[in-house]
Amino acid sequence: MVSKIRVLLGMLVLLALAIGAIALLATVKANAVWFTIVPLGILFLGASLIRSLGWFNKESR
Repeated sequence: MVSKIRVLLGMLVLLALAIGAIALLATVKANAVWFTIVPLGILFLGASLIRSLGWFNKESR
């Protein structure tokens, strides 16, 4: 079973990191392709990492 609060919190953290990466890319005037690759990479790879660490799993009581 998946804890919805943990998923929400994890995704909000990853979203904040992706938005920060977009802001950083804007300040260095990166090419448009990086604005797609980097945030999606942060979201997908971060979610995979968090899931593989078992952070989305609900503890049994």
